[in-house]
Amino acid sequence: MHRSTRTPIVLASTGVVLALALTGCSSGGTDTAPTATETVTASATASSSPSTAPAAPSSAPSSSSASGGSAAGGSGSDGGRCATGSLTGSIESGSGGAAGSTYVHLALRNTGSTTCTLQGWPGVSFVGGGSGAQIGAPATRDEASAHPTVTLAPGAVAVAPLKITQAENYPTATCDPVAADGFRVYPPGSTESLFVRDSGVTACRSTDAGLLSVQGLVPEGQAAD
Repeated sequence: MHRSTRTPIVLASTGVVLALALTGCSSGGTDTAPTATETVTASATASSSPSTAPAAPSSAPSSSSASGGSAAGGSGSDGGRCATGSLTGSIESGSGGAAGSTYVHLALRNTGSTTCTLQGWPGVSFVGGGSGAQIGAPATRDEASAHPTVTLAPGAVAVAPLKITQAENYPTATCDPVAADGFRVYPPGSTESLFVRDSGVTACRSTDAGLLSVQGLVPEGQAAD
């Protein structure tokens, strides 16, 4: 009788240990940003009504697992991570930049009807040829930059400062320059991408000539290039 009574207790204790062990495991294996240390809210302003998304090249893929993308998709639910389908992207003026490079702001606007969040670094690469094909190396991450969880109300905008090094900094043979159509952008945590048009930019076909470096997303107006 005593032996039968103690057995469930041992199993129950084991179950607690297993539950605690499983709780300590993260859902690693994705290319998502580190846990945010701060939460900020971006509010829509009178001038931030949703705009029409730039047209993608006719044969550009709507989703991809190419370099620069994250590994887990967004939910788009109220208060959850912003789904790619509820975002539009654009390029806005930045702070200028140093000799041989320039900073622009990669802006992601919540065009959905519910509040959602973004946190971390978007995946960014040049695309061109009218087909959405990636050109050269994807952007590196400036992991020293701020990367809070940004809460986006409908119509609100988060921006990621994007440093673009001029292709002319490299010898032609090293760069293999080509005109780009714009950028492929993966919101943090998503395998689905946006096309963001930006004419007048030159990319390097060679992956040895990296031209892009992206900072973490912050609310519009709070970027420090």
